[in-house]
Amino acid sequence: MLFWILVAVLTAAVAVILLYPLLRGAKAAGNSRAGEAAVYRDQLRELDRDLAGGLITPEEADYARAEIGRRLIAVAAGEPETMPKPARHHRVTEAFVLLILPVLGLCLYLTTGRPDLPAQPLEARLENPGNDVAMLIAKAERHLAENPDDGKGWDVLAPIYVRTMRVNDALVAYRNAIRLLGPSPIRLDGLAETLMAVSDGVVTDEARQALEQSLTLEPDNPRARFYVALSMEQAGRADEARRAFEALAQQSPADAPWLPLVNEHIAKNGGAAAQPSASGGPTSEDMAAAENMSAGDRQQMIRGMVESLDAKLNADPNNFEGWMRLVRSYAVLNDKDRAADALKRGLAAFPPAGEQGRHLLALARELGIATEGMTQ
Repeated sequence: MLFWILVAVLTAAVAVILLYPLLRGAKAAGNSRAGEAAVYRDQLRELDRDLAGGLITPEEADYARAEIGRRLIAVAAGEPETMPKPARHHRVTEAFVLLILPVLGLCLYLTTGRPDLPAQPLEARLENPGNDVAMLIAKAERHLAENPDDGKGWDVLAPIYVRTMRVNDALVAYRNAIRLLGPSPIRLDGLAETLMAVSDGVVTDEARQALEQSLTLEPDNPRARFYVALSMEQAGRADEARRAFEALAQQSPADAPWLPLVNEHIAKNGGAAAQPSASGGPTSEDMAAAENMSAGDRQQMIRGMVESLDAKLNADPNNFEGWMRLVRSYAVLNDKDRAADALKRGLAAFPPAGEQGRHLLALARELGIATEGMTQ
C-alpha cells in the first residue's frame, strides 16, 4: 500500500510540474488584457485633456473617442479578433498530462514490473543479490543507518563486505553482529579472518583471542584450530605449531580438502612426513618435499587433491559430505565455475527440496556462488 501511495504522490507532483507553464501562460494572458484596458482608459483621459487645451477639434475628439471606446469594449467583452484564444493544443496537452501519461506509466509498470512480487526481508534479498550487489549493499547500509541495532542485518552484511574486499567495513559489521547477537563460531572466525586480511595474513593478538573464543564454543572447529596453529608458527614456536597441526590432521577426515595444507605446515615445522591417505592425498615423498615447494607447486598439489575427490564423487555421487567439501574446495581455490558445476552435480544427487540439498544451496550462498536456476 505504501508503494502505491508514493506512486500517486509522485505522479501528482510530476503533473503539477508539467502543467505549471500552461497555467502560468493563461494567467499571463489575463494580466495582459487587464493592462490593455488600463491603457485605453488612460488614452480617453488624455483625449479629454487635449480637447480642453484646444489641441484637437471636437470632431477629431469624437472620432478618436469612438475608436478608443470600441477597442476598450472589445477587450472587456473578449472579442475573438482582439483577444488570444486559449490554444486548443494546450487543452490536449493538459489532458495528456492528467490522464494519458499516468495510465501509460501504469500499463508500462504492469507489463515490465513485478507488482505481484512479495516483499523480501533483508537477509533474503542479500542472499540472492542477482547482478546488482552494489545496489543491495547500499539499501542494506541505509537500513542499518536507520536501524543500527539490527544485529541480523550486520551479520548478513559482514561476509558480503569481505567478498567485495571492503575489509574495514567488514570489521565494523562483524563487531556489531557479535555485540548485538552474541559470539558464535562463524562470526568469530569471520572476524579473525578479516583481521588477518587487514594485517596481510598475520594472526594478530585480537584475531587469536577471537579464534580461542571460537574454540571454547566449538572445540573441533578446524578453521579456528588451523589459524591458532598458524599463529604459533608465526610467533616462532615451531614445536607447539607442529603439535597443533598434527592434532588437527589426526582428527580431520581422510579426504578433507584442508588436509594437504595442514600436512605442508607439519613438514615446514619439522614434523614427520604424512602417510598416504585413502582419498588420494599426497604421498610421504610429496610431503617431504613440500617445504621446498614454490607457491605454484603447492597450489597444484592442493588442486590435485581436490580433483581426486571430484573423480570419486563422479564414480559414487551418493556422498553428501563429499559434495559439501568439493564445493567449498573449489571456492577456496577461487574457481567459481567449477564450484558452480560441483554444486549442480551435487544437487542432482541431493535435490534442493530435501534437507541436504538446502544445505548445499546455503553453502553456495555463503561462498558467493550463483544459484540461479538450481533451486527447483
